[in-house]
Amino acid sequence: MSAILQEVLDANQRYAATFGEKARLPMPPARRFAILTCMDARLDPAKFAGLSEGDAHVIRNAGGRASDDAIRSLVISYKLLGTREWFVIHHTDCGMETFTDSIMRKLLRQSLEPAQFDGTSWKDVGSGPGSVEGDFIDWLCIEDRYQSVVDDVLRIRNHPLVPKTIPIYGFVYDVTTGRLVEVPEAMRAGAAAS
Repeated sequence: MSAILQEVLDANQRYAATFGEKARLPMPPARRFAILTCMDARLDPAKFAGLSEGDAHVIRNAGGRASDDAIRSLVISYKLLGTREWFVIHHTDCGMETFTDSIMRKLLRQSLEPAQFDGTSWKDVGSGPGSVEGDFIDWLCIEDRYQSVVDDVLRIRNHPLVPKTIPIYGFVYDVTTGRLVEVPEAMRAGAAAS
């Protein structure tokens, strides 16, 4: 058994030992909102948004992007579980800003092994085989973090399954201060229809 697996299982034992009333939490989120944000380990939505278990839905992916799957989750969150407000939160110093679709595709064609970032570019240090399957994926890279928030809010807002009555808020989380920075253009784009 790996050390990481053992650490996770031990932590789960301690957590489960005091689970108590959490067993009675209802399925719908108590505070009726959802957050779409990045999977970056430096972001802890429970802390930066003041969440407890059962409060909100948190959807995470690379970059916090409004992918088809993220929108699917938001629609389910609203339609079946009652969320009424959504947040799109990207962040500073995001790894999705360090490459482009063409770089990712090139790296995957060379090798499926982990690549290394030297501070300026990605280098494939693995040996083949690679795969061309990455050529068929939109990696949703980020060139401008503030514009990407606007783009994602608009993508959600304009989706045919998203009611115009849901407010969609746009923010950038600053990894150096812990603060949420409002993206005014995203806030305007995500405003709910009256």
